[in-house]
Amino acid sequence: MRERYGMDRRPVGRWIAVSVIVIAFAGAMLFVGTNVLQNRLESRLVTWEVKGPDHVDVRISVDRPAEGDVTCVIRAQDSKHVDLGYAVVDIPAGEGGVLVDYPLATLTDAYTVELLGCAVDAEPGVSPPQFPPGVVAPDQPWTGG
Repeated sequence: MRERYGMDRRPVGRWIAVSVIVIAFAGAMLFVGTNVLQNRLESRLVTWEVKGPDHVDVRISVDRPAEGDVTCVIRAQDSKHVDLGYAVVDIPAGEGGVLVDYPLATLTDAYTVELLGCAVDAEPGVSPPQFPPGVVAPDQPWTGG
């Protein structure tokens, strides 16, 4: 019966399809892995301290690749999650990790401070400032005046 109806044939099409899928998956994993390892950038908010009703001292840690400038975005908010201060911090290229102190100007006492994100040689893809309508964001950085 196998000889008469061709049930003896090997499923060649199935093997080809599985091989193509496995090779495509391996290629995708290789692509993602090399991109993740190339742009090694780690950033975190180390500390923040309210210094007055008009500013907060913020310290961030950035471990970056040596060849690129880094741009980070920080913001301060009140207890209702309304922005009080928002700043784009530029960090020039250099070796390894760096601690950055930034005096963030605020409209009033801050309840919380966030490091929204950092990016190498680009603007971080983070949310824009969320000040209430008609409220003008304070000039950055805070200068004591």
